[in-house]
Amino acid sequence: MKRMGIIGAGSIAVTLCDTVNKMRADGHREVELYAVAARDLGRAEKFAQDNGVAHAYGSYAELCADPKVDFVYIATPHNFHYEQAKLALEGGKHVLCEKAFTRNHYEAERLCALAKDKGLLLTEAIWTRYQPMRKIINDKIFSGVVGEPYLISANLCYAISHNARLVDPNLAGGALLDVGVYTLNFADMIFGHPKEAFGHCLLSEHGVDLTDSITLTYPQGHRLASLYASALAIGDREGVISCSEGFIKVENINNPQKISIYNKNYELIEETCCPPQYTGYEYELYETVSSIEQGLLECPSMPHADTLYMMGLMDRLRASFGVIYPGEREEREARNLA
Repeated sequence: MKRMGIIGAGSIAVTLCDTVNKMRADGHREVELYAVAARDLGRAEKFAQDNGVAHAYGSYAELCADPKVDFVYIATPHNFHYEQAKLALEGGKHVLCEKAFTRNHYEAERLCALAKDKGLLLTEAIWTRYQPMRKIINDKIFSGVVGEPYLISANLCYAISHNARLVDPNLAGGALLDVGVYTLNFADMIFGHPKEAFGHCLLSEHGVDLTDSITLTYPQGHRLASLYASALAIGDREGVISCSEGFIKVENINNPQKISIYNKNYELIEETCCPPQYTGYEYELYETVSSIEQGLLECPSMPHADTLYMMGLMDRLRASFGVIYPGEREEREARNLA
């Protein structure tokens, strides 16, 4: 059993606690809800009381200094991930960090290097990478049941622009890092890394992307992915893989629940539902604990190379969008002068 410390007391941290509590009620003891930290002690104490966490801290540094914490789960906005993951790693803690992993590739690269130097596990908590549906989807696609896959179309759209975090450049806001990252990972898990990426977006008055259209082409020359993400509109969250002899629909690419396979006559020939799950977050926890126990520095389902590639891809897309977060220009100038 590993004792987990949680940095951040927002909604995603609540979901993770709910996951652990359901796991433990069912006899799975891999994780203990040991501690939570928030910038306000009162908030941390209330979170701990409401969610079954043993200890509360009013600062992240206190949590990272606690010798009983085995690993830290970071559940704060993207712009804080680098400094908080660095704090945890320097405190000797393994780290499970929410997506988007950092603001950019440079920050991600520095964290991965630090984790390796410290001999600690560091992994990105993008839950779809760890779920069993990942393998089930790929097995169906590449079984040849509907021929050769040529085209992926996928969208993840939520009307969430009322959330101040989503539209604030100081908090690394925008659709891409919040929801577009799932569409990119969906395509990447099927076709691998693209050869070229093209993107367009609608910018807010504050200079962050609110709706994105992304096209990816692949080295094979006959594969393409067309992706959409939005913080303004509500979409069906569907992924479709179009093949030579039919097509495959994936219900909810953000947490795949069902695969429906159709032949070339548009007839439904097979359906596969998601295996029972607590919330879907349990798989990243299982693999994090297992990897720590094995002495691994990366989780097999989301190795550093994949995290770094996705961060670099989003950097390139943001550059084409014209989205630059505060401090990034200065960061680049400092690197060029170093």
